Amino acid sequence: MKRPAHGPGSSHLAPLTLAIAIAMSLAAPALAEPGLSRLGSGQSDFGGVGLMQTPSARMTPLGGFAFSLSRTAPYRRYGLFFQPTEWLEAGFRYVEVENRRYLAATGDRNNLDKGIDFKVRLREEDRYWPQIAVGARDIGGTGLFSGEYLVASKRWHDFDFSLGIGWGYLGNQEDFTNPLARLDERFERRSGFSSGGDGGDFNLGSLFSGRSALFGGIEYQTPWDPLVLQLELEGNDYQHEPQRNDQEQASRFNLGARLRLSDGIELRAGWQRGDTAMLGISLATNLASISQAKRDPLPVDLAPAPAEHTSDWGGLSRELDANAGIGVYRIRQHGTSVTVEGEPTRYRSLAESEQRAGRLLHNHLDGEVESFRFRWHERGMPLRESVHQRDALVAAAESSEANVAYRHGIYSHAQLSSGEGEVLHEAPPRGLAYSLEPQLEQNFGGPDGYLYRLSANLDSEYRLGANHWLSATLTYTLADNLAKYRYIGPSELPRVRTHIGDYLAETDIGISNLQYTRTAQLGNDWYALGYGGLLETMFAGAGAELLYRPFNSDVALGLDLNWVKQRDFDQRFEMRDYSTWTGHLTGYWQTDYEDVLAKVSVGRYLAGDLGMTFDVSREFDSGVRLGGWATFTDAGSDFGEGSFDKGIYLSLPLDAFFVHSTRQRAQLAWSPLTRDGGARLARRESLYDLTEERRMGRYWEEQAELMR
Repeated sequence: MKRPAHGPGSSHLAPLTLAIAIAMSLAAPALAEPGLSRLGSGQSDFGGVGLMQTPSARMTPLGGFAFSLSRTAPYRRYGLFFQPTEWLEAGFRYVEVENRRYLAATGDRNNLDKGIDFKVRLREEDRYWPQIAVGARDIGGTGLFSGEYLVASKRWHDFDFSLGIGWGYLGNQEDFTNPLARLDERFERRSGFSSGGDGGDFNLGSLFSGRSALFGGIEYQTPWDPLVLQLELEGNDYQHEPQRNDQEQASRFNLGARLRLSDGIELRAGWQRGDTAMLGISLATNLASISQAKRDPLPVDLAPAPAEHTSDWGGLSRELDANAGIGVYRIRQHGTSVTVEGEPTRYRSLAESEQRAGRLLHNHLDGEVESFRFRWHERGMPLRESVHQRDALVAAAESSEANVAYRHGIYSHAQLSSGEGEVLHEAPPRGLAYSLEPQLEQNFGGPDGYLYRLSANLDSEYRLGANHWLSATLTYTLADNLAKYRYIGPSELPRVRTHIGDYLAETDIGISNLQYTRTAQLGNDWYALGYGGLLETMFAGAGAELLYRPFNSDVALGLDLNWVKQRDFDQRFEMRDYSTWTGHLTGYWQTDYEDVLAKVSVGRYLAGDLGMTFDVSREFDSGVRLGGWATFTDAGSDFGEGSFDKGIYLSLPLDAFFVHSTRQRAQLAWSPLTRDGGARLARRESLYDLTEERRMGRYWEEQAELMR
């Protein structure tokens, strides 16, 4: 069952521990393989590829994902960094300052600063030219450690050299006058935060301004493959530290070492400032190549076509579900063509389901049938149809020489009608489905310190028919420390999200969802969704969504409208006084650039503020989707810290981690704080997600891969 990418309260419940668990589960326990170069691949103390305190021009391969932790007194740094494209690295970081208190904290705890980084590759390395990159640190927080840089890196045998110019925190040594000041005097002085105020805005006005200095370093690949040694020159002088937290610095040169325990785990140590030790660890994987060997049932062997159709249609329907992953609605015959109507239940690749189903149909249908048609639905909504020629399928299964002819004979199109032909079999509704899952929610960046809630979710769904069903989710808290949740920032907006602590702490067991949902196809390209009940943890009500999505089109347009009422803290059936209308007009564009999906939503949010949400994401070949969003509304100063909301999310296909195929996905989201401004209803279903098979995607590539 699918979940919203980011929901109520969970928008600030950072999935850091889950991210670490994913990285650790994918990291091999053995020492690094001999001959695999480690130069230029390590995470810096700040997170992101670099040396220790300074960045390099290097990047991880496409899909890189790394969590890093380091301590150099008085700073502890926690970073999560991604490689969404080959030329862009981005991520976020927390810096815990051990000798400064959190200004907004309700108790005695260390200051925790948040920031967003990015690095853009300008030129790839070749025989004569170094790799060149430009980047910025801490552009989305208070700006305490903000800095920009231009850096080049060049490999020579077992050495990797980096040299750059840094501004801001990276340029406090002020080796020379800022060269950009010759272009414009505004680059002479740097404006920004220095004491740790609320922050939250992108600090664009001070980019590449103020002090500038050189930085760089050398990495050496030792004869022992897992070990890399480092020598680094810093650009920071530690006499201009934020919050007047100046540190002693006996030397600008730092010494360090990286020890790779496995392809995903690396230990780091160093001697910095001439008098301070550094220790760190990095956990990494690659989102683009995550996969798991499967133990799915093998496709059935082809047998001679029977003299007449099978008499056990129920048995065939069950085989199509168990082996081909098709939840059958009905089977029809029209002339020499047999059509299977149903929805995908197991394999992410419809091409795999169709090839498996073709073998089953061949073994159960008489020789007069010449073609197999697969009409794909989702929740009763017809999405598309694929047609396979029977003789070509059989020939390709028996000889690889017939593969090309078979693939070229397949065609797929939008389904226009489903009523023709004799009904050979009609399956009953699928009935009850349920799952019991653990859930760990965390808040790592708020004023109340580390908060967590470990719960057990009993999620169930009862299909009343192909296109309408009842769903319910019961959540039981196993352990938590949410009694520490006290801080709610000042705002005149209705408290539509910032009472999340009250909802999560009021009761050990609550009804997270209880609703009726119905779908419909209104025309060839039009789909509708209606729902009502207890829609999420904080709101009940009713709503509807309309989606225009042409077949295999790169664009779609959706509209949702909802009337909701705030639920009581005990998450039962009582309501609070607050009610409102909320809804959005959303445009979707699947670009041809880097497989990026861009979404823009305009409308009214839960607190009554009007505004716009931008969402950009990319799905890798592995099925993992990485994305981020930003919301801007007319709430002004009432919005809360930073004046706009932002965050990142991961959508993970579970079959990348398990030995059996599944279409289920897990959603992880992070946003720095919970705000009332820009808050959206966490709807259980989205028509765009439900109709994802309306787009062909990698269908033809998957057909070719299956025939290899």
